[in-house]
Amino acid sequence: MNFSLGQRWISDTESDLGLGTIVALEGRQVTILFPASGENRVYSMQEAPVTRVVFNPGDIIRSADEWELQVETIEPVGELLCYHGIRLDTEEKTTLKETFLDHFIKFNKPQDRLFAGQVDRFDRYTLRYQTWQHQFARQQSHLKGVVGQRASLIPHQLYIADEVGKRFAPRVLLSDEVGLGKTIEAGMILHQQLLTGRANRVLIVVPENLQHQWLVEMLRRFNLRFSIFDEERCDEAFADSPNVFETEQLVLVSLEFIAKKRRWFEQATLADWDLLVIDEAHHLTIENNKPSTEYARMAELAQDIPGLILLTATPDQLGHRSHFARLQLLDPDRFYDYDAFVAEESQYKEVAEAANQLLQDGALDDQAEATLVNLLQETDISTLLINAQSGDEQAKQEVLSMLLDRHGTGRILFRNSRSGIDGYPGRKLHSYPVEIPKQYKTAMSVLGNMGGIQSAEKSALRALFPEKIFQEFEGEGSGWTAFDPRVDWLIDTLKSLKHEKVLLICAEAQTAISLEQTLREREAIKAAVFHEGMSIVERDRAAAFFADEYDSAQILLCSEIGSEGRNFQFSHHLVLFDLPLNPDLLEQRIGRLDRIGQKYDVNIHVPYFENTAQEVLLRWYNEGLDAFETTSTTGQMLYKEFSEDLLEFIGGHNCDEEELDPLLEQAAKQNQVLRAQMEQGRDRLLELHSSGQGRADSLVAEIEKLDNGVILPGYMINVFDTFGVNQEDKGENTIILKPTEHMLNPSFPCLKEDGITVTFDRNTSLSQEDAHFISWDHPMVQGAMDMICDDDFGCASVALLKNKKLPAGTFFVELIYIAEASAPKVLQVGRFLPPTPVRVLLDKAGNNLAENVAFDAFNSQLSAVGRQTASKLANALQSAIHPLITQATELANVQLDTLRRDAITKMHATMSEEQSRLAALKAINPNIRDEEVQVFEKQRTELGVYIEKAQLKLDAIRLIVVSH
Repeated sequence: MNFSLGQRWISDTESDLGLGTIVALEGRQVTILFPASGENRVYSMQEAPVTRVVFNPGDIIRSADEWELQVETIEPVGELLCYHGIRLDTEEKTTLKETFLDHFIKFNKPQDRLFAGQVDRFDRYTLRYQTWQHQFARQQSHLKGVVGQRASLIPHQLYIADEVGKRFAPRVLLSDEVGLGKTIEAGMILHQQLLTGRANRVLIVVPENLQHQWLVEMLRRFNLRFSIFDEERCDEAFADSPNVFETEQLVLVSLEFIAKKRRWFEQATLADWDLLVIDEAHHLTIENNKPSTEYARMAELAQDIPGLILLTATPDQLGHRSHFARLQLLDPDRFYDYDAFVAEESQYKEVAEAANQLLQDGALDDQAEATLVNLLQETDISTLLINAQSGDEQAKQEVLSMLLDRHGTGRILFRNSRSGIDGYPGRKLHSYPVEIPKQYKTAMSVLGNMGGIQSAEKSALRALFPEKIFQEFEGEGSGWTAFDPRVDWLIDTLKSLKHEKVLLICAEAQTAISLEQTLREREAIKAAVFHEGMSIVERDRAAAFFADEYDSAQILLCSEIGSEGRNFQFSHHLVLFDLPLNPDLLEQRIGRLDRIGQKYDVNIHVPYFENTAQEVLLRWYNEGLDAFETTSTTGQMLYKEFSEDLLEFIGGHNCDEEELDPLLEQAAKQNQVLRAQMEQGRDRLLELHSSGQGRADSLVAEIEKLDNGVILPGYMINVFDTFGVNQEDKGENTIILKPTEHMLNPSFPCLKEDGITVTFDRNTSLSQEDAHFISWDHPMVQGAMDMICDDDFGCASVALLKNKKLPAGTFFVELIYIAEASAPKVLQVGRFLPPTPVRVLLDKAGNNLAENVAFDAFNSQLSAVGRQTASKLANALQSAIHPLITQATELANVQLDTLRRDAITKMHATMSEEQSRLAALKAINPNIRDEEVQVFEKQRTELGVYIEKAQLKLDAIRLIVVSH
């Protein structure tokens, strides 16, 4: 190295010091001052880890006085360099000595970093190129947004998410029956809309008691971090912003809060939202032509928000004014008149009946055949109908498909019922009568109906929990578990099921805590508790302890909160230690195990005190509602109808069969009537449309293939290793990730200070709530890829090619360009021209070998080289490399022209096809809005402009030198 005073050098090992100046030469040592950081370094001249900074013609350099020069020529003056060129602010020719270069110069261009000696490790360059390839594939994939949810791959849910999530500003009503996953469907739609840029700001409105469940579900299943806005949060946020709702992108509020607090409601209406989600939409009602406050508030919100998703499990009662009102929220132009809707829906019933006949046996009566011919009059379907009625499944499906496109509310209303969806397990009731202990009898006799006159419901609730009455009698510290025969029964049951997982749900947290203590102390049975007094983290740990296969809890003891939102379908034994008075709550409890994907029949174990209120309630549910072994869709209606008599029996502990049997028989008959009415009212055509007619099966297969692939785990483990993230194999397909002191980036995406548990296996993530499901949609993966691509990580590298067939000293230059079009996120230009890596591999004669020499095969033959050697090689070949970069850029621009043409062709084909389909469909299905059709023309024009303006940037460069 030739050192001279005033020369500018940069440290190879401490690039953050900035540009250094040689200030002293003494003997065999050189002193370099780094003004940007105020540091001095003294190096041995022979082994100094520094690189001389030399710029080239065409470069733009900055002076210490902060003006810029475009270099035209370089002149050596003694041992220093003078740069001659045009000063950009005055456009005058001028000269800048290297001594007066800006101390804060940062080498951002890959070629500048290469020649300045800021050479990256061999593996980082490889990882950078692979990351661009994965980014490209992800942007192109039609699965983007539907692979990352922590949920089972259930076809009807995936179909709805895929169908609705790809729409512009979707406005739909999701009304699947309880247990079919409306919340998951809504979450999948949100996830897809947010990831693809169709939506950025979302407002979710739910009943107050569901706020926490939604918050957890969105975070746990979709990694969507919503903020709950209540009075306290709004008051705090108001100090920072005149509109509190502008302080967050994803907001969750309760329906009660937004309906009662006009001040905050008005701010919500003034905020700019892309999508509004309303759960339990049946609370939005109109009675006697007067809308409720909740309806009026939501109508005002929905008027100015482009997208709207309503959720309700209330059965679709065609002709019901409130149902029409909800449809009117979705599309007031389409559903403008109630009487017209009532007249039109009679045709829906005829169509549904015709579809039912076609589905059941293929035979059509004259009326059904006339309905179909009239509805599909633009097409001659006579031959199709003949074939369909002769058993031709293809003809039958073709007729049904035509009906689906023309069906009245088919595009905005989705409804699946359990009877129309396969995959549900059976349910078996096992009831165990035990004698009520004398201690309970004494306490109940002494205390009676303590507290004076109470409502019938409160009296009934009190009668159902004799252990609570005993605790009032003896004091809170009383040990009721020592004599309660249900506890002995539970211990015996667990012993008989010692290889099975058991979920127990009871009403009170203290009951669960007492049972866990008793099981542990008396029989050393491993149990976990789960109740509302625990933090979310503590609940996750309890659920994980229960879910693990080895050295884990046999039983999870839950308070009522255990019936909310959690999935424990790896168990098929449910103990109901007590029974809730609310039939919907009973269904929710059973629904923790009775889910799509449950592999076994669900065994429901109910111990009860015979000849008490508990027996009355058990018989009511079993004999009156048939609520244990079948899904109860009528429970709430029957409870309202018979509650007066039922509560009298429960509160009075009256189990007299002669008096109770008539009530149960009457309830059972009414139950049959209601179920028959609901079955008759089922719109099979609507359900067929909502389930996707098997179209989601291919989607499931694609996602399963992606789930089972090894590309993502291999890529992310490489990322963890490269960035210094510690990995511990936890077993059961899980890894614990922890930060280390030596990480390249101290804030690795989604990595907490105390670490996190991750899995690449969907089923493992479903059984272990504490394990993050890592998919291509996970923010950790996206964050890691952005961190690599947005920085200069791995953008300049040098490698050796040991090949005796090539002359030593031969070299190649590999350049990675990125072709990208900048456009608003909502246009999703990435569907047609995502950031695309363009690879050019030149030999020293300028021949492009990229097409004939694949990256992976070539990369496997290369070996790393030390940083100092790499810097020397790059400097020695600098003059030869510069013209090759110019030539490579020209070659890459030719490929850019091809990419532009292909993207525009693909864009026009895609947009025209969808626009034509919607325009044709609109002629026969008025549910398709004008703006949905018009948006395609607008998008096509804008996309064409942005794609034409796509540019290339040099992203990475690698010098490969042949050695023997």
